[in-house]
Amino acid sequence: MKKLFIALMLVFSTAFAMRAQSLVLDPVQWKFEIQDLNDEEFELVATATIEPMFHIYSTDMPDMAPLPTVFSFDTTEYYMPVGGGRDLTDVALYYDDIFEVEYKQFSGAASFAQKFKKLKDGPFQLVGELDYQACKDGSCVSLTEDIDLTYGDAVLTAADDEGVGGHGKSNIWAMILEAILWGFAALLTPCVFPMIPMTVSFFMHGEGETKAQGRFKAFMYFLFIVLLYTLPIAIIILVTWLVGGNSVTADIFNWLATHWLPNIIFFLVFMVFAASFFGAFEITLGSNMVNKSDSKQNTKNLGGIFFMALTLVLVSFACTGPIVGTVLIKSTSGEFWAPIVTMFAFAVAFALPFALFAFFPNLLQRLPKSGGWLNSVKVVLGFIEVALGFKFLSVADQTYHWHLLDREVYLGIWIVCFALLGFYLLGKIRFKGEKEVKELGVFRLILIIIDFTFVIYMIPGMWGAPLKALSGYLPPKQTLDFDLNRIIEENSEKVIEYVDAKFANMSVAPQGDVKAVPVDVLCEEPKYADLFHLAHNLKGYFDYDQALNCAKAQGKPIFIDFTGHGCVNCREMEANVWSDPRVKDMLRNDFILCALYVDDKASLPKEEWYTSSYDGKEKKTIGRKNADFQISKFGTNAQPYYCLMDHNGNLLMKPRAYDLDKDAFVSFLKDGIKHFQEGTFYQHVLD
Repeated sequence: MKKLFIALMLVFSTAFAMRAQSLVLDPVQWKFEIQDLNDEEFELVATATIEPMFHIYSTDMPDMAPLPTVFSFDTTEYYMPVGGGRDLTDVALYYDDIFEVEYKQFSGAASFAQKFKKLKDGPFQLVGELDYQACKDGSCVSLTEDIDLTYGDAVLTAADDEGVGGHGKSNIWAMILEAILWGFAALLTPCVFPMIPMTVSFFMHGEGETKAQGRFKAFMYFLFIVLLYTLPIAIIILVTWLVGGNSVTADIFNWLATHWLPNIIFFLVFMVFAASFFGAFEITLGSNMVNKSDSKQNTKNLGGIFFMALTLVLVSFACTGPIVGTVLIKSTSGEFWAPIVTMFAFAVAFALPFALFAFFPNLLQRLPKSGGWLNSVKVVLGFIEVALGFKFLSVADQTYHWHLLDREVYLGIWIVCFALLGFYLLGKIRFKGEKEVKELGVFRLILIIIDFTFVIYMIPGMWGAPLKALSGYLPPKQTLDFDLNRIIEENSEKVIEYVDAKFANMSVAPQGDVKAVPVDVLCEEPKYADLFHLAHNLKGYFDYDQALNCAKAQGKPIFIDFTGHGCVNCREMEANVWSDPRVKDMLRNDFILCALYVDDKASLPKEEWYTSSYDGKEKKTIGRKNADFQISKFGTNAQPYYCLMDHNGNLLMKPRAYDLDKDAFVSFLKDGIKHFQEGTFYQHVLD
């Protein structure tokens, strides 16, 4: 069992560094500052911190040279841009042997400025964009930095939203809230709850100590717990990033997120912990590790307090380990710092009661006594672990096309799992050593109602109900064998086609403006149609070249969906935004759709293998080919990532990432159609 525990610890250490579907190539960090020049003028100063080996270019570039750094602002009632941007950093001219021109390029750091004339007193928002090109070893990416500052603020830092990795501001706060809830849930486990009064009393009965001294030590105990949970994940992520850099770290995280081996390991770990929660066995730390930590906590100096906090973390691992893993794995689909922030939130919630009860010891008298209810909490968490664990098996199943966990099978497991949880709460199921439930309390009854309501909500999903609340967790609807909605839709289209054909053969045209509902028609049979499917029974391609050829033939723009089997936010977008009738109608009729899966492991035909000009690596799978296309052309490998393009590879609109605003997505599509018809493009043009 000791070896098993060590192996599990290693697995969770690996999980700490995992990040799914969402690493953004960001070689330049920008800081913006507004400075007054006089009563009538001000300027925006943009300072760039550039990663080693990368460089960016001047605001004034000659013809036949790389793209310049460009500020874009519209005139408003409050301000008007004066001229274009200018360089504040001075460097020697660089001579380009190929194009035989001279220009300035910046490495390390650079500053630029854009002047404005005030038309009206503030306060007001200064909103615009900064477009630039970052290059390394002859490979370049064109990027856009959004600028949104309040006039009068001294310094504001903006984050590049080119390729938001699946998590906006609202999502990071949702993850933080979930981490806090998990932290409080961990307190109610049998490993932790009984230790609260015991450890707090340790600090409140020191000989010759004042209350202030006792409270200070209790606070340090709280702080050490937070650091013990937060620092390891922070160190692992930072070291990985510093050693590997963005592109290497992207490959590592992508492997951890989508490869069958880590996903199977995570699945097995969750099942092992669930079995432990059900009472099959106890997972405990080796006695040597605990004894060594425990032997050093006898003194009440800071060293002793640290080892007491370490002992708590180690002893409680049997209960908190799977919860910590759940928090981290959920947060790895966010930005680089998301796992660190969510782990900090979990640790604060977990450690907070120790500080509160030390400051207010009278609250200890109000705590319920330990008892069978703690074991019930542990069993409930076990059912939840089973449900969450199958998500990892599902990711591997979708990525490698095993077809073990199609949507109805996955849903069936969840329905049975949560139904059993409901029967357990009712007292109809008992585990070894548990007493019979003779009466139901109000709180238990509320949980039973919530649980069975959730079970009933899931049941229609077996026949095609969208289940939007669970869209990020479930396999796509296309894997459902019996989709009632799809059957109705397909037969409706056949009826429409039949009626339309009858009208065409009539000698007299029918009264009124009768028009068959248009359906998406493809130019040729899509490659990989046996592997991939589009949501909502839409038709499209899974190969960029095929989509481009069909778009030229039909005179339509291309809608590219960079997606992934394990991308939670992709499924949420499809379930909540693509399902909107306005969106679905435009996708069906006005675009040639192209879904490019970046995490698929299916092999390309050997004659299609190639060596990437971006990273010099050979691409042998569909997923690596699509990921290379995205990152080399758009400078990001975030999913979902939506691009509207014309027949020459020009972007019609600035690409969109994860955003559940339906109206904004409709506007995005409408504006793309308009720009396609007018022949106007977004500034960033693909090669």
